[in-house]
Amino acid sequence: MHTIRLLDLGDVSPLRSQTVYHAAAYAMSEDTADTILLVSPTQPYVSIGYHQELEKEVDLDTCRQRDLPIIRREVGGGAVYLDHGQLFVQWVFHPGHLPEKIEDRFALYVRPIVETYHELGIDAEYRPINDIHVNGRKICGTGAATIGNAEVVVGSFMFHFDKETMSKVLRVSSEKMRDKVFQSLQQYMTTIEELLGYQPSRDLVKQIYLEKAAKLLDAEIHPAEWTAEEEAQACEVDARFQSEEWLNQRGGLRQTGIKIHQDAPAGPHRRYRAVGRLHPHPCVRAGLARTVAAGRHRLAGCTLGARAAGLPGHRHPIARAGARALRPGDPGRGRCGAIDAGWRRRLETAA
Repeated sequence: MHTIRLLDLGDVSPLRSQTVYHAAAYAMSEDTADTILLVSPTQPYVSIGYHQELEKEVDLDTCRQRDLPIIRREVGGGAVYLDHGQLFVQWVFHPGHLPEKIEDRFALYVRPIVETYHELGIDAEYRPINDIHVNGRKICGTGAATIGNAEVVVGSFMFHFDKETMSKVLRVSSEKMRDKVFQSLQQYMTTIEELLGYQPSRDLVKQIYLEKAAKLLDAEIHPAEWTAEEEAQACEVDARFQSEEWLNQRGGLRQTGIKIHQDAPAGPHRRYRAVGRLHPHPCVRAGLARTVAAGRHRLAGCTLGARAAGLPGHRHPIARAGARALRPGDPGRGRCGAIDAGWRRRLETAA
């Protein structure tokens, strides 16, 4: 049994809700234990992916009118509205401590979240490759990336989600299209509050989740302190993420359309022109491509990072737990295979 450190940071600024997992990853050394962070933003904001062009993805006038900060992440993916209705669950683990195959990694990550939902009376199920659904409606999406010396996997518990604001902050071709986006959000997304009629105590949800995660990972999860090195790294990332140059940099990703989940596109789709690191964040993504490599390897709204398909993950007990998380006969097995050599080379070039 090994030790995992818990950083339950509670409510933090919108900026810090994004930068803390970057900082923990950059600060990770050989002596740092694998880390789970729990965090929620104090105020709503919009986050855009590394490759996106701000003015093409976000309705800037709406964000100004609603006083919504816009934060560009260091990883790829789509624009998303985030607020205190989500509890972010961020894993920052050593390379080799997670399963080698990306679908097994996601299966491992989502399992304690799914089991927590079950304890709450919510009939959630893992939807490969990286979503959680309840009766066909999405309640969680996940992403993964290589950041610094660490492998990062992130997702959230969806207590509440402001679907109207999400539809307003995205840049769309017309108000008719915006209405369609909102209708798709209403039809294909759900939350804890919608399913239970109330929001359970966050302390209770955290307690259940940590018990499930400890059992699955065969680990002792102990509360820990945010270190001086992590704070130093966070300050550096804070400064970069707040700069106009960073926010307004030109993106390299050509994509159109809005995707709620893989079965519910709200508009036309186009394949990624360039492949970057994995999109890190939850449920709704704007303009995410459905396929890569002529549709042979479906990534369900995320883009594999350069190392995501080739880690020596089989030796660590967590990696073995990942292999158990997606058992033989699971309907998700085999739906997204390993990345072929050609795409591996492209990923390495993109990184």
